[in-house]
Amino acid sequence: MPRSVVCISRAFAAGGEETGRLVAERLGFAYVDEEIITHAADRGGIDPETVADQERRKSLFAGLLAAMAEGGAGYTTAPMAPVWDEPTNEVVRTFIREAVREVAAQGKAVIVAHAASHAVGAGPEVLRVLITASPEKRAASLAETDGVDAAEAAKTIRSSDAARVDYLKRFYGVRELPTHYDLVINTDTLSPDQAADLIERAATS
Repeated sequence: MPRSVVCISRAFAAGGEETGRLVAERLGFAYVDEEIITHAADRGGIDPETVADQERRKSLFAGLLAAMAEGGAGYTTAPMAPVWDEPTNEVVRTFIREAVREVAAQGKAVIVAHAASHAVGAGPEVLRVLITASPEKRAASLAETDGVDAAEAAKTIRSSDAARVDYLKRFYGVRELPTHYDLVINTDTLSPDQAADLIERAATS
């Protein structure tokens, strides 16, 4: 059956964001990633009290969803500059997790985040996708896009991968397996366009 939500978990520098934007455009869904949610948190003055207070959290989520629906600035499918993908603030990480669930509940969204599939969980309306690639391929891509040397790029990939393992363990109590996903895509040899084709077909069949 067609899916109303596509959750894309991704390894850093594996092309998950670009692929997610292509999928959102083809399906006519909203595109949401961790950077967009973090910007919403910044604009809303997110703090520990806001995360802990259900009513304040709902208000901030409502603003995020309204901006998405209206196509407001920062909520489009336009590419964004590469950023470090591991929020260090635990409050922001918690907010991202809850925001992912809120966005998924609205439907018609492509959500790109480390643990999107784990935050939302399995269900007939959800397509859970993992986009990954070899460390070597991702380091080469990062070196090219960020203009850093090979050694620095490789170090960043190792750090991000370790942080991802820790994040999944602490927030969701899981050790990532391919069986956590409906579709696993290796972008060592597949382009973002080819990856988007596979996801679109899986989401609409």
